[in-house]
Amino acid sequence: MKHHASDAHTLAAAYVLGALEAGERDAFEAHLRACDACRQEAAELEATAARLAAAVAEPPPASAKHQVMAAIDGVRQLPPRIPAPAPAPAAVGRLRRAALPLALAASAAVAVLGGVTVWQAYHSRDLTQEARQAQQQLDAVTAVLAAPDARTVHGRAANGALTTVVTSARQNRAVFAAANLPAPGTGKTYQLWLDHDGTMRPAGFVDHDGTVMLTGNPADAGAVGLTLEPTGGSPQPTTDPLLLMTLPS
Repeated sequence: MKHHASDAHTLAAAYVLGALEAGERDAFEAHLRACDACRQEAAELEATAARLAAAVAEPPPASAKHQVMAAIDGVRQLPPRIPAPAPAPAAVGRLRRAALPLALAASAAVAVLGGVTVWQAYHSRDLTQEARQAQQQLDAVTAVLAAPDARTVHGRAANGALTTVVTSARQNRAVFAAANLPAPGTGKTYQLWLDHDGTMRPAGFVDHDGTVMLTGNPADAGAVGLTLEPTGGSPQPTTDPLLLMTLPS
């Protein structure tokens, strides 16, 4: 799919994910050499994608290997795959564009759903619900990351955790991701807050490295806070903030 020169500023996400055609990639790389804003956006998107992938990884249970190996003899072999006809060249660009929102969250999807797939044969009812919830979360996160007005800011909490917030004013949503977040300890949890002119309002929880959609209304908030609270959360912060990060404008 071809783009006019004026569209170059919208291609940072597609470039980071390798979704541009060869000619478009070369043109955008030339554009990057002259555009500080796009260079910064591409760097932030690349860092965010890597951080989200690490943040949502869920290792399978220790007993998974034993159960899989025990059941392998009863698994029917799949028929050979027959390659589908290659799409017409004119359609390749359209297919890549259609796949872009999924590609933005692909690393997160593999991490979240990969462990679920192995266990679904043994606990299908519970894990189908978990998979559905994980997919809903991924859809919501993807929508924010792929939004044309998505803005990103990075920070570091007082306990050393690396954090990323991506906002979309058009969707009035914000995504929070944490990596290297220490365990909160028995009876404790990490609670997120939205700072509305000095009033801290609850915005959800993140118990470990992970990616969550902030609850509440980020439209009028100036910052995102993170505190350590008793399990179940608090109506107002009870400890000093580990993080108070200004939201991207």
